[in-house]
Amino acid sequence: MAKVEVLMPKMGESVAEATVIRWLKEVGDTIEMDEPIMEIATDKVDSEIPSPVSGVLAEQCCQADDVVQVGSPVAYISTEAEATVESTPKAPEPIKNEAPQATAEHVVAHSYGSSSNGVAEVGDIPKRSDSGKFYSPLVRTIAQTEGVSIKELESISGSGQGGRVTKADILNYIPNRGAQTLTTPEPVVPKPAPKVHATASVGHASIPLMPGDEIVEMDRMRKIIAEHMVMSKHTSPHVTSYVEADLTNVVMWRNKVKDEFQRREGEKLTFTPIFIECLVRAIKDMPGVNVSLDGQNIIKRKSINMGMAAAMPSGNLIVPVIKNADQMSLLGITKAVNDLAERARSNKLKPEEIQGGTYTMTNVGTFGNVMGTPIINQPQVAIMAVGAIRKKPAVIETPTGDAIAIRHMMFLSHSYDHRIVDGALGGSFVRRVADYLENWDINRTI
Repeated sequence: MAKVEVLMPKMGESVAEATVIRWLKEVGDTIEMDEPIMEIATDKVDSEIPSPVSGVLAEQCCQADDVVQVGSPVAYISTEAEATVESTPKAPEPIKNEAPQATAEHVVAHSYGSSSNGVAEVGDIPKRSDSGKFYSPLVRTIAQTEGVSIKELESISGSGQGGRVTKADILNYIPNRGAQTLTTPEPVVPKPAPKVHATASVGHASIPLMPGDEIVEMDRMRKIIAEHMVMSKHTSPHVTSYVEADLTNVVMWRNKVKDEFQRREGEKLTFTPIFIECLVRAIKDMPGVNVSLDGQNIIKRKSINMGMAAAMPSGNLIVPVIKNADQMSLLGITKAVNDLAERARSNKLKPEEIQGGTYTMTNVGTFGNVMGTPIINQPQVAIMAVGAIRKKPAVIETPTGDAIAIRHMMFLSHSYDHRIVDGALGGSFVRRVADYLENWDINRTI
């Protein structure tokens, strides 16, 4: 009986492991080639593992909530549909503490002891409680090690499928146990804040609760965003330069061609591809913003991979990347922007599509904001925010003298790492982008 081993795929250079969310196929199910068999999550993105062959799922080597190293087997597929299969699952390989760039949650989870099969004994915590809730081996291991009772587990609001308690749920619960109830909190009378001496070292502040307050845990992506933003501010001394640009030519040109463009290409022509093209042209002129800093070494990027911040229905932000944007036409950039934005909203981006960016643009104008101070997307050294396009009176030069006219104006905000990008470069760069926008050819064809 021929069996094909399915391995946990490599999800990026810094990703050493992934958490199993759920199985999409059960042992004995027929599977087509490239059909998804399971959902997994890393600290970067959720994804699916497709089957490399057609056949029958013969064995599941891990369960929901298990953390599995890249390259470890997750399943075996029989290529003979009539062959009998074994349904006994194999435990995933234990996660070693030396896995690179493990998150804080991973460090906590991996500190628990393990038995010979890689999973610690779970003692008195039942696999399924009297109320019918299912608890995975990892959750039960953590509960036993931390002394979390089955009664406490029952009180945790699970974020998994069907309200199941996940690894993240119990790890979030443990630091706050006794300080809060994860169901509807009782009104708490705030205590006066303790006095802190001026010379004292102040750590994480204790936040007093007030009557009517509600405690809502961050979801996994929001935690990652929060950590990334704090890390960026700690890493790079941020400076922001601003320029107001006259986008009248851009607005008039887009209004003239957008309907015909959509009929011909089946694509909407937004302002984003136009901004990206002008950014790429400016980066070619001033490649000093398309770099990374590694200690005291400057890494000059050959490729121009443009990240574009996109809002998700959950309110979180993700940054898909247009690879080699400098080699694309405006039509190609438009198709890439629309495709990535749509799949970002439906959570269908691949891990490699949110990695490898060398510069990022964010559109704060989408929310009606006129300007912003964006935070650098590490390990990049600069990011551009484009604001809302507004009609404003402006002074323009004409052959007969200056005049006041109604123009379409927009602010550009350029944040950059002052360790490597000085004000002359950072300010000149945003001005160059504005120049390309203001001098847009109104007779251009696409």
